[in-house]
Amino acid sequence: MTKPTRARSSRKPAGWSWTDLLLGRPLTSAQASHEQVGVLAGVALLGLDALSSAAYGPEAALTVLRPLGSAGVGVLLPITLCIVGLLVVVASSYRQTIAAYPRGGGAYTVARENLGRRVGLLAASALLLDYLLNVAVGISAGVGAITSAFPALRPHTLGLALGLLGLLTLVNLRGAREAGALFLLPTVLFIGSLVALLAVGTFRAVAAGGAPVPVVAPPALPPASTGLGVWLLLRTFASGCTAMTGVEAVSNAVPVFRAPSVRLARVTLSLIILVLVVLLVGVAVLCRFYGVGATVPDGPGYQSVLSQLLAAVTGRGVFYYVAMTSILGVLALSANTSFAGFPRVCWLLAMDRYLPVAFVHRGRRLAYSRGILLLAVLAGALILASGAVTDRLIPLFAIGALLAFTLSQAGMVVYWTRHPSEGWRWRRALNGLGAAMTGLALAIVCVAKFTHGGWAAVVLIPLGVLLFSRVHAAYLRMRRETGLSRPLRLDTRESLVAVVPVSRWSHASETALRFALGLCQDVRAVHVCTDDDDVVPGTLSREWARFVEEPAVRARLRPPRLEQLPSPYRGLVQPLLDYVDGLLAEDAHRTVAVVLPELLERQWYRAVMYGRRAELLRSTLLLSGARRVVVISVPWYLRSDLESRGHAPLEPGAPSAPH
Repeated sequence: MTKPTRARSSRKPAGWSWTDLLLGRPLTSAQASHEQVGVLAGVALLGLDALSSAAYGPEAALTVLRPLGSAGVGVLLPITLCIVGLLVVVASSYRQTIAAYPRGGGAYTVARENLGRRVGLLAASALLLDYLLNVAVGISAGVGAITSAFPALRPHTLGLALGLLGLLTLVNLRGAREAGALFLLPTVLFIGSLVALLAVGTFRAVAAGGAPVPVVAPPALPPASTGLGVWLLLRTFASGCTAMTGVEAVSNAVPVFRAPSVRLARVTLSLIILVLVVLLVGVAVLCRFYGVGATVPDGPGYQSVLSQLLAAVTGRGVFYYVAMTSILGVLALSANTSFAGFPRVCWLLAMDRYLPVAFVHRGRRLAYSRGILLLAVLAGALILASGAVTDRLIPLFAIGALLAFTLSQAGMVVYWTRHPSEGWRWRRALNGLGAAMTGLALAIVCVAKFTHGGWAAVVLIPLGVLLFSRVHAAYLRMRRETGLSRPLRLDTRESLVAVVPVSRWSHASETALRFALGLCQDVRAVHVCTDDDDVVPGTLSREWARFVEEPAVRARLRPPRLEQLPSPYRGLVQPLLDYVDGLLAEDAHRTVAVVLPELLERQWYRAVMYGRRAELLRSTLLLSGARRVVVISVPWYLRSDLESRGHAPLEPGAPSAPH
């Protein structure tokens, strides 16, 4: 006797889907440790924002110095040293924050717990704005770098920027570990390329007695049109402070690191700052040696500062294109820091009910998917509005970061005062110095950038606080109205009536009716009669007597009543609402359960043929405001839908089981 052969299936393998291919297979909550990272992956995941500022920070400062002509290049180094000093103090302060808040000591957490709720919301709003701008600036700067190397791509700047944004979004939806591993190679290549550039450039400058001859001469700087003044210095410092963004990210994401998370987070932060300081100072020195300044950002002859430096030191050979590719990669991927930080801040706010609770839930790869998608949408809108031109976004940049730095360090001063421990005085002094310096820098940046677009950040940050407060007020109102502190109230006088809307006798009607008979004995079937009714007059009454009332009597059940409601204006909803209102008015203790038979078809292109009558009735009934109305949907799946799921086709006349 031969065994029956199993029919071959043309369906996809079990568990396989396009979603799995794009986003990876889902991870369980128990696999959270799988997504934790070490130091190197942490630098790639959380440090690209800070490291990439070595590319656009000096350029932002040199752009402001263009009116000084060639003299402006010499001013860059002392300003960079001031920024580096501030950067080191802030980083040292954040090392203390990491130790004090091992579960993630971002500015929001520190400010909320030590300075109060409203100050915490101010810090959160500043952080979210900074993360958003970082995505737009990083991607725009990356595309600017590649169009400098390949001018033919300049007409496609906007498309390239949006494409990179989509790619980053997809990668981050796959989880932190994959993102860190993917970005590690571009990070190493970027650091290696710039260190090689600094080494070769410095060697050539020293060998030439401080006056090296560029391999490819940079574009000529414009003649001086103004003198060096305090206002110009302040504006230059304010633009150069964009190099400080990203320091917050590590302290905000300590739980991302595997154990011992605090030590690994502090090592990661120190490594990021060390590399960044070397790159910033080195770029400033080489710009002075080779006479490299900023070109007009959106002009036809635009070249980034690093593009000019690479060409001046090594020429436009293989190394130039390898280095420019790595710069593009890191500038574009620097937005990944925001994809790690923005959703986490949204999570913290949602936990405290300052954002919708949906931001609390993790996606299939344990990433905060809703926060990632929100960031992508907002950043895309900002890139479209700015045309992917970095210089249009720089005036908004750094204000949010510096405000978050200031509030975080001020909060740590209060923290050490409240929680004294060994060495707490020098720690408090360090945080106090950090708060004072970043506060001064914030004031300078706000004044210098206010008329150049910085006013928008000054307006947007308080608007964010207002939004958070309104969301929180809505949650508080909901808790007040739904909260209950008394025992269960039982009323033996309550009665239940089940109402089943029917258009004709069908499988769907039968399934809903059987469900209603299980709820209560008083079941009313309601048919709204219109001119467009496809039921021949009297047909439903005859079918009801034969197919419903007679079987109910034989089963010794109370037969469901058939109510046929006239509808002179051909409406379906209002007659049913009036009927339900009449049932409620008859008995003040009555509850009406409306049991809706719902015909379902899985394929949307087939579903459109059957209308959305059940959905319309359900929405109208739920929004009617009647507190004693319950709406229940009883689905009946079409045979084609069941077959597409692999179920055996139903025998004629056999009802679908309710779901």
